[in-house]
Amino acid sequence: MAVLKDFFCDNLHVRVFDTRAAMGGCAGREAAACLRSLLEQKAVINVMFAAAPSQSETLAMLCSDPTIDWRRINAFHMDEYVGLDPAHPAGFRNFLKRAIFDRKPFRSIHLLDGNAADPHVEALRYDRLLRKHPLDVCLLGIGENGHIAFNDPPVADFSDPYFVKVVTLDERCRMQQVNDGCFDSIEQVPKRALSVTVPGLMQAGKLFCTVPAATKADAIRHTLNDGISTACPATILRTHAHAALYVDADAGKYILS
Repeated sequence: MAVLKDFFCDNLHVRVFDTRAAMGGCAGREAAACLRSLLEQKAVINVMFAAAPSQSETLAMLCSDPTIDWRRINAFHMDEYVGLDPAHPAGFRNFLKRAIFDRKPFRSIHLLDGNAADPHVEALRYDRLLRKHPLDVCLLGIGENGHIAFNDPPVADFSDPYFVKVVTLDERCRMQQVNDGCFDSIEQVPKRALSVTVPGLMQAGKLFCTVPAATKADAIRHTLNDGISTACPATILRTHAHAALYVDADAGKYILS
């Protein structure tokens, strides 16, 4: 593993790795160490997971660690499409089931239901869950438009009174799902989703943000160089007391140049 650059941007600890595997491996190892440390201090902890190809290496490393007592971890996921076929492989709950939820004996797994009769009622239900079980750790990524969870620039609110809400996805966000290979065309990508809000994410005690690929290079550049605003929602990560950003050389190309 080679770390090409290691620095702080405001409070955010940023590292650029030579390969995607090195990036995900380090993020997974450090997240695992954090979980072990928390479990030494608390009987039960609450962890939120992002569902995206960008998280695959991190989640694989977490799953390979034999020392984590998953039976004392409550699991949450951060967003889900509204109205997508529940069996669709691009569904975020299905991604997480394949990547980790079905592989480890969690104490509990709390899933957002994108097929609920009323998505706004479902958002309220999940909001109450998150307030009852404050997050100790959140593993997340950054979208091509700078979103975190599905907080695209048009809907992101740093002072949102809700922890979960129904959002309309912007076109760049929907196109990212095609670029990631989750859908064949933008027409197949749902236009609405349930998403944990920015305050819902930022209330986590520790944030581990993993961002690979050249398609994310602009988002990383804006995240680290722009003013903190909803024009690039990920800029808010720079204000968190315990957040780490892991990127590979492709996503970090503007940092390295």
